[in-house]
Amino acid sequence: MFSRLPLVLQLGLGLSGLVLDGFAWQHAVAAEIPGVASRQRAEKKSFTDGEIVDGFLKTAFGAEYHLAGRVDRIRKYDAPVRVFADGVRRSNRKAQLAKVVADIATRVQHLDIAMVDSGDGANVVVKLVRDRDLFRTISTFYGTDRAREIRSSLDPQCLSGFRKNDKYEIEHSDVILTVDNGDFIFLDCAYEELLQSLGPINDTNVPWTMFNDSVQMGFFDVYDQYILNILYDPRIKAGMTVQEVKAVLPQVLADVRVWVAKVNGLPME
Repeated sequence: MFSRLPLVLQLGLGLSGLVLDGFAWQHAVAAEIPGVASRQRAEKKSFTDGEIVDGFLKTAFGAEYHLAGRVDRIRKYDAPVRVFADGVRRSNRKAQLAKVVADIATRVQHLDIAMVDSGDGANVVVKLVRDRDLFRTISTFYGTDRAREIRSSLDPQCLSGFRKNDKYEIEHSDVILTVDNGDFIFLDCAYEELLQSLGPINDTNVPWTMFNDSVQMGFFDVYDQYILNILYDPRIKAGMTVQEVKAVLPQVLADVRVWVAKVNGLPME
């Protein structure tokens, strides 16, 4: 299904959490999942401009694994994002996914994202599968040979990929999540893969981002909110080069700092 347009593929080991109506959902998850609570208590929330810009450039450009097309330009949706959950009938997982999507919508200012009830109106399709069916599902998307390569090199617990047009606008994303590896893995994967399916698909060694394979969050952390809010600022456009982005970043970051502080109840730095 990816043969006609360039595909960028992200394979991740994510562990994520959720937040609905500000801190209320975040606190509820923390109470239910100790791994989330401990990470929230230890979360770094204060960053220099240089730290934020470094992480943004490292995740918004490049790709850990790509099959076609250039990866040296900004890639993002330029249309409302509608997410559909398909696959295993697990109402609790679909409800958790809906809360993840609602949290992302709350915390990314210029991103119009919401769940839909039908795949016909969706440009992000989340495939919910049992762990035993993960390899078979990857094979149906990318072919058996590519699936073997993915499994041997990355051994993912979850996966996302997107198609972009010649303007570097993302037109469709597919996310594969396993439903039976526990709440922590499901939620982390849901956050990481959904966010990366929106554009920042390059894994990095930056220590504060869930886009680092060595980092497991369990919630939409402040640092990654900076990355997504910069990406979806209207002044950051699909197809921009690094130099073009750097020219507008000071103004964009100043406004993003105000928003992230407001939505998280943080003092302005």
